[in-house]
Amino acid sequence: MDELTIQELIRLRYSGAMSDVSTYVNLAIQAVAVLIGGIVLWRISVVMHKRKVESRSRKQFFETKYSEGWKRK
Repeated sequence: MDELTIQELIRLRYSGAMSDVSTYVNLAIQAVAVLIGGIVLWRISVVMHKRKVESRSRKQFFETKYSEGWKRK
């Protein structure tokens, strides 16, 4: 886009066109913030789920020779 001069900015502001631009910019910023926030929350959820799955690992009792023979029967 062309660079706006101070006169053009003043004219846009008083004609009402500038207020529409600021509204659209605010809306775009909010949309990007929601998108980034969702991605961050999603990644946090994945990390927490992996920790939960690791904590459910089998106990030492099930890793003995006796338990291996018992599982085959």
